[in-house]
Amino acid sequence: MKIHIDLDCFFVSAERTIDPNLKGKPVGIGGRGDTKIFSHKKSRQFLNLKNSGAFVPAYFFEHQSSKQNDLNKFIDPDGRIRGMLTTTSYEARAYGVKTGCTIREALQLCPEIIIKQPNMRLYQELSYKLKIFLQERIPVMEQGSIDEFYGDLDGWVDDKDVPQFIDDLKHEALEVLKLPLSIGAAYSKFTAKMATNDAKPFGTKIVYPHEVDAFIKEKPLKDFPGIGRRTEAVLLARGLTTLGEIQKHPNIFLHSTKSQKELYERVCGIDKTPLQQERERKSIGISRTFDPEIDRKELKRCVIILSRHLSHALIRMNKHPTHYTVSIRYDMNQKGNAAITINRLFSEPFLRTTLLELFEQADIYTNLKVIRIGLSCSAFTQSNHHTFSLLEYEEDTKRHRLTQSTSSLREKYGLDTLQWGGEL
Repeated sequence: MKIHIDLDCFFVSAERTIDPNLKGKPVGIGGRGDTKIFSHKKSRQFLNLKNSGAFVPAYFFEHQSSKQNDLNKFIDPDGRIRGMLTTTSYEARAYGVKTGCTIREALQLCPEIIIKQPNMRLYQELSYKLKIFLQERIPVMEQGSIDEFYGDLDGWVDDKDVPQFIDDLKHEALEVLKLPLSIGAAYSKFTAKMATNDAKPFGTKIVYPHEVDAFIKEKPLKDFPGIGRRTEAVLLARGLTTLGEIQKHPNIFLHSTKSQKELYERVCGIDKTPLQQERERKSIGISRTFDPEIDRKELKRCVIILSRHLSHALIRMNKHPTHYTVSIRYDMNQKGNAAITINRLFSEPFLRTTLLELFEQADIYTNLKVIRIGLSCSAFTQSNHHTFSLLEYEEDTKRHRLTQSTSSLREKYGLDTLQWGGEL
């Protein structure tokens, strides 16, 4: 049997581990583009890779205060309240405050709500602690995201003992880590995840094979983890509105594509896919959203700053990318992209130059204001076995070693310790 473990209101629960006064109160974790990265003032930013990987991104963080209402962080000098909520406590949800609503709307619905600034370093560290905690108790485990995990109990825990096992696991995690979690169990990881949603908050639920039909009968399409908006729209157009209706029409799926057949089987609780305990990282990127900006000199300064942070992450991960991408989003909902594949030994100067050139190529609407810039690197040499260009290898090696040295200083003193002239 497989289990799905999901942390209840994780970011809020994490804040409560360091500030117990938040317990029982309506709390929301605000989300807003981190434009401080572009500030002309130096900060003490660091990179946390402890729990990063294919399932959990790397996070840049600053040392920050934790025991306060951070609402002022989301108020502009003109008095406008900016930002949206990425997580809300159940106490806040009782007022109608939901994840994804604006902070301004949240305050209208619940004036006493406490708004907290995200503390990604704390969230990542607690996620890592939970991962180690689970690995000591479950032999086969997969991390789905920063706040959810899957476990395979086959050959480890008899089906009859699963109820007690997951209940004990839930209470032990609360005692040891102070984190509330909910657990669903089923023969399919997809069914187990839906069971977890029914078990929340701080509950457990098991769906045995003979219970799957009744369990999915009235569930809307969006409740299934493998059905996104596009797939839902296609199914609705066919007159299917629930998972139970999918089950009643196998002819639509079983004689179609492989993915359609797999979707039908998974909806019916049939899934033989093994858990992926570890997955090699295929790419890494960094992006920021900011107020509309038309000054191209300022936008290039932003690219240089983002490339510095991306360079530090690549050195820390010991990755050598060969594919580079720059994406731009404009305030008129237009987009621009540019990419290049080149086999050169990685260094920060090379990365910066390459991404600046790609930015100029991607910036196809120079008369429009930009609201988001994204940089990413992929096709690491460890994965594709590319060889580096011999023509520039000697010079690239020198630059790579210099990048390693500067990264060591930034690791010790902060990412703003060494900056490029173009950032000032």
